[in-house]
Amino acid sequence: MKNIAILVPETGVLAAIVDPRYMFTAVNDFLKSAGKPPLFHVQLVGLTKEVKLNDGLFSVHTDAQLTNANPPDLILVPAISGHLQSAIQRNQAFFPWIVQQYQAGAEVASLCLGAFLLASTGLLDGKSCSTHWLYANEFRTMFPEVTLVDDRIVTEQNGVYSSGGASSYWNLLLHLVEKYTDRATAILASKFFVLDLNRDTQSPFSVFKGQRNHNDAEIAHVQEFIEGNFQDKITVDQLAEAFGIGRRTLERRFKKATQNTVVEYIQRVKIEASKKQLELSRKTISEVMYDVGYNDNKAFRDVFRKIAGVSPMEYRDRYNKDKVA
Repeated sequence: MKNIAILVPETGVLAAIVDPRYMFTAVNDFLKSAGKPPLFHVQLVGLTKEVKLNDGLFSVHTDAQLTNANPPDLILVPAISGHLQSAIQRNQAFFPWIVQQYQAGAEVASLCLGAFLLASTGLLDGKSCSTHWLYANEFRTMFPEVTLVDDRIVTEQNGVYSSGGASSYWNLLLHLVEKYTDRATAILASKFFVLDLNRDTQSPFSVFKGQRNHNDAEIAHVQEFIEGNFQDKITVDQLAEAFGIGRRTLERRFKKATQNTVVEYIQRVKIEASKKQLELSRKTISEVMYDVGYNDNKAFRDVFRKIAGVSPMEYRDRYNKDKVA
């Protein structure tokens, strides 16, 4: 029997608490229907017996508190909401317990913005992690010692797991079900919950918002120039000359401020502009390509797939209801 501890944090997201419980109890039902014993014992574990969420609109009655919870094989850290720094402060009492259980052999998984709580334990230091793409810049600022891979749906390293944004935590839950049971059970769970078992990137859902949370005014002006002239061919040398900054200095300061190289930033701005056109216009992919400053079809498609996770055509087919041939 695997002991699953689903934490119930202050300011936790109710769905990210209820859904994992539903997943693992449903798998128990699948196993029983197949004549097998249930595998998971699930506990909701909190700091108190009752945790009020959504400004008191909902109450979760926990099965156990930290002092009397079963020693877990797996700890799930659900998403949190509201002001992230405040949520971290309110949930500090969980952190030593999580670390202690991990050191005793438990695995730990964060769901969506639960990564902010997991990172606060120090267990992610030197490891890769995913979280909601919208909070990638904030995460990198708060936890520079963690390698954020904001395009990934699931990360796994040394018994520490994380998921991407919002509903992508279902894919992490499926991953854990397969790990603890088998592929056939994970497939059954994916069919029951109507989930894509093999989805591995959240890139098609992300919206690039240039990192502006820095104090380098000159680099901010460079960002503004790139964003205002994305339709042109922009080189690093041109930017260095235009702003009177040496190329090496520009590249170093730009990377430090934005977490992107200059070339990466230019590409991301161009691809974000092309995504908008593919969503809202009836232009062909070639027309969109020229509009954002590309004239090489293969280069455009390669960069688009690298950043968006799908081809331009796949992206258009997914999001444009009036797509053209």
